[in-house]
Amino acid sequence: MTTLKTTLLNPTACRGLVFAAVLLCIASPAVAQQAAATPSEVVAVVNGTSLSRNTLGEEALRRHGEDVLESMVNKYLILQACKQHNITITNKDVEDEIERIAGKFGLSVDRYLQMLQQERKIAPAEYRRDIVWPMIALQTLVAKETQVTPEEFNKAFASQYGESVKCRMIMVGKKQVAEQLHARSTADPAQFGQLAKDFSEDEASASVRGMIPPIHRHTSDPKFEEIAFSLKPNEISAPFQIADQWIMLQCVKHLPAMHPPAQQIAAIRQQITDRIRDQKTRVSGTELFQKLQQQAQVVNVLANPELRKQYPGAAALINGQQLTLAQVIAETVKRHGLDVLDGEINRTLLEQQLKRQNLQVTQEELAAEVARAAESYGFITAEGKPDVKKWLANVTEEQGVSEELYMQDSVWPSVALKKMVQAEVNVTDEDLRKGFQANFGERVEVLAIVLSDQKSAQQVWDMARANPTEEFFGQLAEQYSIEPVSQSNLGRVPPIRRHGGQPAVEDEAFRLQPGELSGIVATGERYIIMRCQGRTSPIVAEMDAQVREQLVRDLTEKKTRIAMAEKFDELKSASQIDNYLAGTTQDGRLAAAPAAAAAEAAKR
Repeated sequence: MTTLKTTLLNPTACRGLVFAAVLLCIASPAVAQQAAATPSEVVAVVNGTSLSRNTLGEEALRRHGEDVLESMVNKYLILQACKQHNITITNKDVEDEIERIAGKFGLSVDRYLQMLQQERKIAPAEYRRDIVWPMIALQTLVAKETQVTPEEFNKAFASQYGESVKCRMIMVGKKQVAEQLHARSTADPAQFGQLAKDFSEDEASASVRGMIPPIHRHTSDPKFEEIAFSLKPNEISAPFQIADQWIMLQCVKHLPAMHPPAQQIAAIRQQITDRIRDQKTRVSGTELFQKLQQQAQVVNVLANPELRKQYPGAAALINGQQLTLAQVIAETVKRHGLDVLDGEINRTLLEQQLKRQNLQVTQEELAAEVARAAESYGFITAEGKPDVKKWLANVTEEQGVSEELYMQDSVWPSVALKKMVQAEVNVTDEDLRKGFQANFGERVEVLAIVLSDQKSAQQVWDMARANPTEEFFGQLAEQYSIEPVSQSNLGRVPPIRRHGGQPAVEDEAFRLQPGELSGIVATGERYIIMRCQGRTSPIVAEMDAQVREQLVRDLTEKKTRIAMAEKFDELKSASQIDNYLAGTTQDGRLAAAPAAAAAEAAKR
């Protein structure tokens, strides 16, 4: 990927750009035709098809216009409030705040800003202008309401460094069930973890036999904390109600308060104070926004088709002043243009390939894909049919998009790619054999210890071999395993199946006999030690017609998804894409050449 940078004040750079443009014209007649167009008119060229700035603006506005408009209105209201209170936020204020935030993460300002751009796609200028400035302004406006009192600091310090209680928990929805479980657990407290695993309705803690993070003071419901701190080790509380749930706690142990080194106290005090102030600022800021919005007359024209006819060219009216549609579009493109353009480029690539293969995406196929998605995610009507209406309501709410955008950005590309590759997808007998083993075959039950380095793994393995009992292995898992499930459950992990995605672990597990210790298995950046407990019986002994049909359906879907991803990667790498907005160009012929050479070599 070559980056083209235009420097308008540098004549040498301009001449270089003209020369580069000439080369592109020679290399691609289609690009030559677009070279005469100004970047303000054309934002990208995809295999000769141009994408205009107007189209990009419309698509960016459809996807992000409401959010950007809200942000712009909020910033305007904050700015007006600052003017009324004679508050000025300087560039130094902004830079000092960025330095403070970066310091909280132990990063330099440059590294922090670089991380924001790489991971969250927020440019430094945008971060300073649209995030940090409003934040400081808001903090200043509500400063009197966000002072941290000694009592607030002491509570926060105790919640972070004070004594705590390590507990197991059972949570159920009915009092009668809670009382029955209480009777069983008090009769045999050692079974509390097993009862939590079997009956607790809190899935996160049930999966680790009821274990929950240590309970600190001033962090949760006061009643919950009071009961936890009143328990002695191994003692079980009576069932108590919080909201609509019935809860029981078993105390594992009390953990003493921590005492940070004296040289860290100042930094800790600042960190806690900042956190409390930030929390109070969020609350006070929300109240201030509501007050500013109530006092201001804000009319959202963008969201109302009738108002857009009445006020052409306006996106909003703020106290009678127009915030223009052009301003919102420009800001939306500035913030989201690269991502939206990337989506438009991808759609253009798919449209071009459909045309090459003489294929079309029909409304019936789009409807069928939505129905398939609804069924695969369990949205079924009482008659056993896909509940398309409920699925669309769920997915659009979850993704925060309209049904139209969901169909355009998710469903249409999926159907298009599926049509391109469906003739290439074939489920073989070997695929069926592996799929049958993975889904219905026997599994190996093991205890496991997961470690992060070879040296630690060797030391733990030596200890496990010297004392080859299940109980001791479980103690080693609790003490040394870095993986939460095995650490909390004395090494117990889900049974290992064939073809589950970890061949090294699977091969070693299936070689073991009951009671046998494995070698050290290196996988990725982890080192695993296992102790075999036995094998499960196959779920299904033979592959009948019904099982085969299910496997063919599931494997076809899986292989189709893989083929779709590979097809799209192939299309993109083999295309000529000139992205003027990003300042990049890709010569598809150069990208495709190595693949073509490899294919030709394979034929020979």
